Amino acid sequence: MDDQKESLRKIITTLALKNEEIQNFICCLKQSLENLEANSNRVQEDMESEFSSLHAVLDELKEGMVTRIKQERASRTYELQSQLSACTKALESSEELLELANQTLCSSENDSFTQAAKEIKDSVTMAPAFRLSLKAKASDSMNHMMVDFTQERNMLQAIKFLPVPATPEIHVAECQVFDNTVTVVWTLPEPDSKIDHYILEYRRTNHEGPPRAREDYPWMVVEGIKETEYTLTSLRFDTRYMTFRVKACNKAVAGEFSEPVTLETHAFVFKLDAGSAHQNLKVEDLSVEWDSSGGKVAVQDIRKEKNRTSSPMHSPARTAMMSPKRAPSARVGRDRFTAESYTVLGDTMIDAGQHYWEVRYDKESKTFAAGVALRSLGRFDQLGKSNASWCLHLNNWLQQSLTAKHNNKARTLDCPIPDRIGIYCNYEEGTLSFYNSRTKTLIHTFRTKFQQPIIPAFMVWNGSFSVQTGLQVPSIVLSGQKRNSNTSSSNASLT
Repeated sequence: MDDQKESLRKIITTLALKNEEIQNFICCLKQSLENLEANSNRVQEDMESEFSSLHAVLDELKEGMVTRIKQERASRTYELQSQLSACTKALESSEELLELANQTLCSSENDSFTQAAKEIKDSVTMAPAFRLSLKAKASDSMNHMMVDFTQERNMLQAIKFLPVPATPEIHVAECQVFDNTVTVVWTLPEPDSKIDHYILEYRRTNHEGPPRAREDYPWMVVEGIKETEYTLTSLRFDTRYMTFRVKACNKAVAGEFSEPVTLETHAFVFKLDAGSAHQNLKVEDLSVEWDSSGGKVAVQDIRKEKNRTSSPMHSPARTAMMSPKRAPSARVGRDRFTAESYTVLGDTMIDAGQHYWEVRYDKESKTFAAGVALRSLGRFDQLGKSNASWCLHLNNWLQQSLTAKHNNKARTLDCPIPDRIGIYCNYEEGTLSFYNSRTKTLIHTFRTKFQQPIIPAFMVWNGSFSVQTGLQVPSIVLSGQKRNSNTSSSNASLT
């Protein structure tokens, strides 16, 4: 009995699900019918509007051409009527003179005949009939106003519904990824003069190949592209890949999206390890600010915590600045920096490849340093004062100075002090270079041989800074490194 009830429950559940699916489908069909009605009315209204516009253009063209014919007829009518009036008057005068001449010829008086004949001769010489041009001043032909609309009629007869644009194809071989920009190139299967613009969509992803059903990042849209290529600029490559697709649009409709293509956009991405930061450093994502009260607050918290637990794992010195979004600290099992080592490390190690990141600091900071360090950097060690770190150091006390530091040795750099520094690292070649990130001018280069993985490292006292990651090595930096690869370093004393 129980088995039959369970079987019947399953049947009921199946039927209920099927009924729900059918109801949903019925709703979709009803919505499709409503959409069909609305869309049909819309396209019909659009078509009637287009024909009305075409009729208006033809009526305007007809009116203009009729006006030109009337103007030409009026002009020629005036010329011919004027000439006709002049000829009529000349003919009347000539007929009067002819009648007078006949009467004089029939006269029998010799004395009056001689005088009359002389007067008639003078009148004939001055008669208008002999000064007239017997050629019409205007032609009666209007052939030059004839029209032939055969070609236009054929064009009108060829009017049909606008076709859906063809699907573009993105050419991966012609696409370029460099300097944190991506240039996407595509073509259509056949030329289409009706194409008005293209729409490009892209989204970041960590998966190579076709886009997945569930992605962490949404599609970004670029509309109104007139050419068959487009360049995205000022990108931050914080994922390994970017997926692109494009579709063509004419005035009325858009075509299908192209097959998505995935381009590699690998760049060095890291965050600041708040768990490694000195208590006086307030770390928020990729920004750091000096907080003079941080250490005092932390000491008070530690004293309170000691009254509750003796476990070092619950010490605020370890957990106060940790974020749940952070990766595990690169300094596992070690305390954060302390004493005068106002340092914070990145959370990602470098053990291969070429990498680049930038740091912008407050030029009013009393001291600031940026560079790299080994994981073995001691919690009391200041950047550049041991053989486990290399850095560019800004001293902003009585006199501002910029120095390159390593192993407690410093070299003063004679160059303008930038407010934004680019840091380039080639792990295999043991190259660590610092650049003015705005002009890409080389400031200093360390040449060494890294025996262990290294980590981005920063120090600030009475100031602040922010880091920008997800950057590719700029092409101008790469070309400069190639030119200098065979030259000896001027910083040998620091390496």
